[in-house]
Amino acid sequence: MTTLVALPVLLPVLAAGLVLALTGRTTAQRALTVAVLTAVLADAVVLLVRVERDGPVVMEVGGWPPPLGIVLVADLLAALLLVVAVLVALAVLLFAVGQGRADPESTLAMPFHPSYLLLVAGLGLAFLAGDLFNLFVAFELMLAASYVLITLNAGRPRVRAGMTYVMTSLTSSLLFLTAVALVYAATGTVNLADLAARTEGLPEGVRAALSLLLFVVFGIKAAVVPLHFWLPDSYPTAPAPITAVFAALLTKVGVYAMVRVQTLLFPREDLWWTAAVVAVATMLVGLLGAVAQDDVNRLLSFTLVGHVGYMLFGLALFDVAGLAGTILYVVHHIIVQASLFLVAGLVVVATGTASLSRMEKGDKDHVVPPGVGLLFAVAALSLAGIPPLSGFVAKFALLRAAVAHGGAGAYALAAAALLTSLLTLYAMVRVWRAAFTGPARQAPEERGGGPGPAGRSSSVLTVAATVCTVLAGLTVTVGAGPLADLSERAADALVHGDVYREAVLGRSR
Repeated sequence: MTTLVALPVLLPVLAAGLVLALTGRTTAQRALTVAVLTAVLADAVVLLVRVERDGPVVMEVGGWPPPLGIVLVADLLAALLLVVAVLVALAVLLFAVGQGRADPESTLAMPFHPSYLLLVAGLGLAFLAGDLFNLFVAFELMLAASYVLITLNAGRPRVRAGMTYVMTSLTSSLLFLTAVALVYAATGTVNLADLAARTEGLPEGVRAALSLLLFVVFGIKAAVVPLHFWLPDSYPTAPAPITAVFAALLTKVGVYAMVRVQTLLFPREDLWWTAAVVAVATMLVGLLGAVAQDDVNRLLSFTLVGHVGYMLFGLALFDVAGLAGTILYVVHHIIVQASLFLVAGLVVVATGTASLSRMEKGDKDHVVPPGVGLLFAVAALSLAGIPPLSGFVAKFALLRAAVAHGGAGAYALAAAALLTSLLTLYAMVRVWRAAFTGPARQAPEERGGGPGPAGRSSSVLTVAATVCTVLAGLTVTVGAGPLADLSERAADALVHGDVYREAVLGRSR
């Protein structure tokens, strides 16, 4: 049964090689990629059920026991995020396939499918890695794939934006590698479970320095303020499905790594002030930046930055309730952010522009269909935290954790969260007014009926994939109770890391 842990990494890697061999056979490539991600999703669901029933599942790669050997570990947090991430990756893939079938001239180039599969393999390895070095390898695998994806069919603006992304990513990778080397020099191991015991014996100054260095490394990847500068310039230039999958998943892997490493290696018993200050700054800078944007994709990118602050909110509290709120927020935000970028893709295709001011002036090709407006409304209200949607459930969990924790820092976090919820709502209303109200430049009947070239680009499959992500967000709302219980158990395991350590090291003792 431990093979279940390896399949989310192995299947996409093997399929990427096979897809390359199918170059020129587009239909076969699409079918194979969809089939593999469906299989990975099924594997992730079974793995989550297994972990929930029996505890963490550990695989010793090559039969070498830890801490010397490589291990893949699936606990509740890893398994839950793996399910959500692969579900969203599959929905975005279907959107990309539908977009390509509807508009072959602007479809994604040949390297899309192998790169996308390698991206999913990197995501799986990041969630399941049991040591720092393989976590580094997972990030490099994702980044190598994302370099290709972000510059597919690129013109000069996208190449320029891609260079910003590449240079920032390379810098963070060098910092990460330096951090791994320093951790190994100080402790003699990079195995996370083994590190949990060894970092306790380090001098306080060394522990603080290593903790801060890893916080900066993962902060760049999660786009926390002031390390967020690369994101609003990089993501909006990519095609809609690539922007959606990057926004939904890549920053969350950074948050996941931050939560995993800080709770396991550097446990705290009170508010973590560094994370609290960064969380407040991230929420405020991100949402203030969002309301100042005219481009819908840049606006959504800034909201992405701002809402990473909510995830740091729970980490800063550093207790079970706060971490449970963070886990709930990550699950909700992966789905909702993907939904918003997919809907934005439909809007841009229909209107022919991403500029909100042009849309408001009626300088748009077509009126956006009401159904697309409904999809946007559900996702936008959820992002703003309007009851009873998933955003409200996650924010309520964080606010309740802050009240239970008490103290000036917790109340400051809660106040910033409430203020930025209003800013989020304002930003979403701006998009609504521009995109879904007012006339278009040319009504369909004036053109002689039927959609124009842009209108034909929104195929049934792209709309269906968007509907699926919005419905997945509603499912989070409906299943809020069980999901909150699951998140609380995952958070309890993070705070009390004995279960993780025993699962990994107990087998080798």
